[in-house]
Amino acid sequence: MAAGRGNTTQEYLKNGLMDPACEIKPKNGHINGKNKNGLNGKNGAHEQQSEWQDDFHESFEETPLLVAILTYLGYALLVVIGQIRDLMRAYGIEKDKSCTEPKLEGFVPLFLSWESFYTRNLYRRVRDCWNRPVASCAGVRLDVMERTSPDFGWNFQLTGKKLDVMNFGSYNYLGFAESSGPCASAVHDVVQKYGVGVCASRQEMGYMDIHKELDDLVAEYLGVEAAMTVPMGFATNSLNMPALVSKGSLILSDELNHASLILGSRLTGAVIRTFKHNDMADLEKKLREAVCEGQPRTHRPWKKILIVVEGVYSMEGSIVRLPEVVRLKKKYKAYIYLDEAHSVGAMGPHGRGVVDYFGLDPSSIDILMGTFTKSFGSAGGYIGGSKRLINHLKVHAHSFIYSSAMSPPVAQQVISSMRIIMGKDGTQEGMRRIRQLAWNTRYFRKRLHDRGYIIYGNKDSPVVPLLLYMPSKVAMFSRETLRRGMATVVVGFPATPLIETRARFCLSASHTKEMLDKALKIIDDVGDMLRLRYSSLPPPDFSEKGIQLIE
Repeated sequence: MAAGRGNTTQEYLKNGLMDPACEIKPKNGHINGKNKNGLNGKNGAHEQQSEWQDDFHESFEETPLLVAILTYLGYALLVVIGQIRDLMRAYGIEKDKSCTEPKLEGFVPLFLSWESFYTRNLYRRVRDCWNRPVASCAGVRLDVMERTSPDFGWNFQLTGKKLDVMNFGSYNYLGFAESSGPCASAVHDVVQKYGVGVCASRQEMGYMDIHKELDDLVAEYLGVEAAMTVPMGFATNSLNMPALVSKGSLILSDELNHASLILGSRLTGAVIRTFKHNDMADLEKKLREAVCEGQPRTHRPWKKILIVVEGVYSMEGSIVRLPEVVRLKKKYKAYIYLDEAHSVGAMGPHGRGVVDYFGLDPSSIDILMGTFTKSFGSAGGYIGGSKRLINHLKVHAHSFIYSSAMSPPVAQQVISSMRIIMGKDGTQEGMRRIRQLAWNTRYFRKRLHDRGYIIYGNKDSPVVPLLLYMPSKVAMFSRETLRRGMATVVVGFPATPLIETRARFCLSASHTKEMLDKALKIIDDVGDMLRLRYSSLPPPDFSEKGIQLIE
């Protein structure tokens, strides 16, 4: 994939992939890139609906108008008060300046003014809702260290007390982030044999037999020819993408893609165009324009067109419409880069991600990317695909060449958990966890919908966003749920749109039905206090009854 130059306009015409009216023809020294009726005179509307679409349910209820207005007013009030406070600091009326940048003679400010203002006057008020120190294994339960602030969020002090709470905020989808059990025992043995660090890159003295075992196992697990692993999940995207596309190529990126994909796309030097989230009509429109019009100014054919999507979108709980993306990829001779960070292990009947979930052939995806930081309870990431692709990345990708090789105990954690998922340990423990997670997901989502909350995402996504909207409710929801014994994550601007702040629950196979019911009771108590039942739509029609659990 990386070495190929892509298809010329003549090849598209020859293969019947372009209407002749789309042919790029010089006219008065310029290129006419207009098309007539789309590809082969069709707009794709005549295709029959596939079976997967009958069972594909996602919910994205619009923000109520009154709630949106009140949310904007809340932020406006905070900004006005912040400006007054900054004015008071400038004239010495308010003495606390611990979050302002010192003015150095001859230097311009290091921080951006709006970011500093937002941190001082908005984020500082709710700092206690984030960065909470944890003093235990981040399993199904954890110990959160209690903090107090004597100066309204400028500084924090530990009280010495630990809060034993249910964990609904970690990406521990299959429950392998444990301090005991077969994975922990195997990791302990590896530490005794290899130590805890490699202290060299793979191309020097850091390539061990355990890394070879991990690469081979990942390839087998994904069902691809080869795979390579790197020690950091974020770098798997940001430092591998520049080795795949470059100047003269086009990246079509979903508007909700993760920051690592955005950074990786920018580092490539390719032209980046976003398409509306999961909107296949918009994606096809941009693909058609790219094929017909070519590159800006010169209108030469693009060297490569790369469609970049995620399996599960971690902030929305949405699942990519992968079969339609694959159809468009084949129709327009593009490539697919699929980020399965939140879906591998957590989706599909065999836990192999959205490719498994939709029953697709892994070879139909050109670049399969994922991380080990979620379902496998470890660290690092992988790229899977053809042998030619992996050999190319091993020679050109900075994440493979310049980073220190993965720590042996980290690699062993992945190997042990992956073998359990695949059933190579001789038990059904992996399948039990996969089905338990699927059951927990539908059970939890269905009951939140039934209670009248606005819930985003797909019915099978283990990421469950509950919309809170107003900034004051974001802080109160986090504080009140923690006080009642439930740790969760709240997300606000700028990580989300201003009027779509939310609480994000992450489900795990380790959550029992009793835990889910207790969590729902806590959400109801806090939801009634804060008046969070905003939904005006009827509850969706799905349930967990069709999922057969393994005892």
